[in-house]
Amino acid sequence: MRFNNRTQVNNKNGQTKQVDFPSDGYFEKLEQVKIDHLGINQIIISAQTIDLDEKKGIDWNDPKQIIILSPDGQKRTQLTDNKLFVRTWVVNKQTGAIVVTGHTDSNNNNKYDKTEISIYDLKTLKQISKI
Repeated sequence: MRFNNRTQVNNKNGQTKQVDFPSDGYFEKLEQVKIDHLGINQIIISAQTIDLDEKKGIDWNDPKQIIILSPDGQKRTQLTDNKLFVRTWVVNKQTGAIVVTGHTDSNNNNKYDKTEISIYDLKTLKQISKI
C-alpha cells in the first residue's frame, strides 16, 4: 500500500502529531506491540522508504526497513540499515525482542549477497545480536 504523510493521535489527550514518510514509499505491515510487564508500547512498521538505487523513486526493487514509532508519534526510529532488504520479522512477547531476517546486496549487483538475522530490544531499540 502506498502512503502519504500520516497523523498519529494521542488517545489520552487527543493531540495529534504528523509523522512524515516519503510519498512514493510503501507499507507492508503495521503492528502495535504492547507488553505491559516490560514497559513496551511501540508501533512496528515494515515499509519501503529508501530509493536505494536512485532510479527516480521508491519501487519494489528497493529495500524494506523496519521503523518503530511511539504510539503518540513523537519518536520515530529506523531500526534496520538502509541496505537491508527485510524479509520477515517476529516479536517475542516474553522477552520484548524483535527478530528480523533479511539480505543485503553489498556489491550493488542486484543479487543477494548475504543473509542476516538480527535481534533488537524493543524497549531500548538497540541491536542485541547479529548473525
